[in-house]
Amino acid sequence: MRRRLMVAMVGLVVGVLLIAGAGSLILTRSAARRQATEQLISEARALATGKGGAAQSIREFRTIKRVLSLEDARIVQVDFQGVIVSVLPSGITDSDLNPQMLLAGHTVSGRGGDLVYAAVPIQLTQLERERRHLRGQVAIVLTREVGDPGPSWGYFLAAGGVALLVAALVAAQMSRRMTRPVIEAMEVTGRIAAGDLDSRMPERDGDYPEFASLGRSVNEMARSLQDSRVRERHLLLSVSHDLRTPLTSIRGFAEAIMDGAIDDNGRAAEVIIAESRRLERLVGDLLDLTKLEAHQLSIHIRPTDAAEVVSTTVEGFHPLAEKSRIALAADTTRAGGPVSADPDRLAQLLANLIENALTYARSSVVVGIYAGDTAPGYGGHHVITVEDDGPGIAPGDLERVFERFYQSDRGPTRKAGSGLGLAIVAELAAAMGGSIRADSPVTSEGGSRFVLVLPPA
Repeated sequence: MRRRLMVAMVGLVVGVLLIAGAGSLILTRSAARRQATEQLISEARALATGKGGAAQSIREFRTIKRVLSLEDARIVQVDFQGVIVSVLPSGITDSDLNPQMLLAGHTVSGRGGDLVYAAVPIQLTQLERERRHLRGQVAIVLTREVGDPGPSWGYFLAAGGVALLVAALVAAQMSRRMTRPVIEAMEVTGRIAAGDLDSRMPERDGDYPEFASLGRSVNEMARSLQDSRVRERHLLLSVSHDLRTPLTSIRGFAEAIMDGAIDDNGRAAEVIIAESRRLERLVGDLLDLTKLEAHQLSIHIRPTDAAEVVSTTVEGFHPLAEKSRIALAADTTRAGGPVSADPDRLAQLLANLIENALTYARSSVVVGIYAGDTAPGYGGHHVITVEDDGPGIAPGDLERVFERFYQSDRGPTRKAGSGLGLAIVAELAAAMGGSIRADSPVTSEGGSRFVLVLPPA
């Protein structure tokens, strides 16, 4: 790749030099021919005109031609019918000199190939015309070869050689700087694809911004994959542990019943049913979380009476709260109009929050709802809070409580859940256009509050 890029750069320079050289040659030759033509016209007029503007005889011109060795000068005669009756210089035809223009006393110039010429009529005296019996016109014709640019070609080739050398050095440097990050990216991504997620691209200050951005993107991808692998392993370990514990209980009690080692089969059946429900809840939470991430969980947003959903959900947890000797209450006195939400998913979200609060509460759990106009600072959104008087959440755990399988150590005496409930809460809140956060402590003795914000209908 580096060699191909270098060859392409040098080839581009060669092409530019060839085009520039050809253009310069054409312009140089054109300028040289134009300059030579103008010079010939000036010389021919000087030869055709004597001192003080007097007419110059043919004999005087021939003397000057012989003395100055003007091999490219010649006199031609045009008769009154416009026919040239003299021998023309080599490379010039009658039509080139335009006899009618010469008869009219005009200067004629032009070029044919590498030959440029100029013809200037001689203003002869009447005596000279009568003596030579001239009835037409006599003109001086000067010619000159303008061909090979000469030493300019050598200068051009030397300059072109230096330019190519500089271009090759610059191309080699640029190709190395441009291909090195690409090759490193190919090698690193290959190792990542093979499972080496610790591979990283080196970050250099001298790299081009685009390649530096490429390196950062590759490294960020590797870190993301590494984090995903860590989360996947943690997920497998957590699921394995949470599945193994109820399965062990179910198997133990089932074997005890089969062996007749338990007198109270009813109690054993209750344990088996409870552990089975725990397994069912864990599998259901996993399926819900997977569907939420894949955007496959059915959510139907519509105007919803949040106060009714709160009251119904809290009522369903009263038996569990009474069994745990916890006062569970709903405060809907400041509820306002409907919110934009899915009532079934909102009930599922609240159930997870209430169950989590009952797990850690000491004596009370309060679920409150506030309308947009009674909840300042929320931009007109409705707010639902679930507050418990438990030990609270450590400051370092507040940002992680919504991670899957994460369980903060709040020192409860009761058994914690699977660690998926709050993760599902965060996903459901986002899917309904809302948000969720945790505040702790809420009193001097601790406690925690989960704040759900939902848009109005």
